[in-house]
Amino acid sequence: MDWLLPEPQNRFNELLAYNASHRKWTGLILTGSEITLLPDLPQLAQRARASGFEHVRIQTHGMRLASETYCRELVDAGVDEYFVSLTAADAETHDRITGVAGSFDKTMEGLENLDRVPGVATLTNTVVTAESYRQLPAVVERIAHLRHLAQMEFWVYLPMKERDEKNLIASHLDVQPFLLDAIRLARARGIGAAVKNYPHCLLGEYQDALDNGQPKLFVDSRFWSEFARNGFDQCVHRAACSSKECLGLTTAYIVRYGWHKDKLSPLPPRA
Repeated sequence: MDWLLPEPQNRFNELLAYNASHRKWTGLILTGSEITLLPDLPQLAQRARASGFEHVRIQTHGMRLASETYCRELVDAGVDEYFVSLTAADAETHDRITGVAGSFDKTMEGLENLDRVPGVATLTNTVVTAESYRQLPAVVERIAHLRHLAQMEFWVYLPMKERDEKNLIASHLDVQPFLLDAIRLARARGIGAAVKNYPHCLLGEYQDALDNGQPKLFVDSRFWSEFARNGFDQCVHRAACSSKECLGLTTAYIVRYGWHKDKLSPLPPRA
């Protein structure tokens, strides 16, 4: 992500024109290193809604949403879904992970601001790393009071390389009890819960939480060669497993933790 080129304006214009003519898509997600740094983000959202997109979502760390005025500007422009990154349940851990002092307080203030605006759906994403996985249940409890919180997502970290050079990959076996507890807590409060990049068989009674689907992505084409470096679909049980959703283990994971032959198990064929 340090060198990928952003999508040029003409590609965005072509996308809007195509959807205005064909109405192929109902939702658009705007994302980037931090989408709220775009000064014309409200105008982009307005144009998207005028081109037939019924929903416009942004992926953001949420710090700029600490400004209630800015929140209102985005909502008035047509941004009705907010996918906010929340790395931990407390300021000390969150700020250490983000490397930005005060980021937790600003993100939390942004979530509270969104919760006061009608017609808005809030989603959160917590990346599951060696630094964050123990916090997953506490993250749910910290924000479960939000009325507009529709879904919490837990994305297991991918290094985009063959080695975990940053030492951020956590063992799936260590993560398991914390992840399952977080799913349980979220659903008990009527909040959706989704998991990405985690072995299907380790989700137990929450196997329906695995969702590795992605929307159509318009991105620098070089992204895909980097993405492939993760080396998905590696599992000793792949040939016998019925799961169509599981991405298996990655190369970096296997290098660090091995194959878990005795811990993973193939899902039986579905009726």
